[in-house]
Amino acid sequence: MKHFILENGDSVVIREAKVSDANKILEYVNTISSESDFLTFGQGEFIKSVEQEEKHLDNTLRQNNAIYIIAEIDKKVVGSLNFSAGSRPRIVHTGEFGVSVLKEYWGNRIGTELIKYLIEWSKQSGVIRKINLIVRDDNFSAIHVYKKLGFTQEGIISRNLQINDRFYDALYMGYKID
Repeated sequence: MKHFILENGDSVVIREAKVSDANKILEYVNTISSESDFLTFGQGEFIKSVEQEEKHLDNTLRQNNAIYIIAEIDKKVVGSLNFSAGSRPRIVHTGEFGVSVLKEYWGNRIGTELIKYLIEWSKQSGVIRKINLIVRDDNFSAIHVYKKLGFTQEGIISRNLQINDRFYDALYMGYKID
């Protein structure tokens, strides 16, 4: 668990998600789905029951190479990060994450702190040796954060997303755990 204070005085708690968080995580995902086109899903496209989310969280908690963390203010989810690595021996050490923050909290370092938490957890895991991510190539704010934290660009994926008949390229980025 990690705590920090925003400039406005709000106290943020970052912690691993529990099965009992499923409903509020789904509420959070429903909100963010309409706030940004940088996500891999839009409003109404992330359809999961509370039971399905509970099962996902339970499965994540049982793995030593996966983690789901949330950022909360007054017990309200304001950010999340989901990381999962491979299940086969050759890829058990490397995985990919997705991170998001409620729009009203953009620019308050919540996403940065979630990623720092992931990096520290990965270093302590004894399993994770590489963290990967995919980011739209026009998401300059996110790319800046990733580079600042030590991620390097490893490739470009053309036409990775299609939104309203427009294609977007993405960057493949990675962070090596020594």
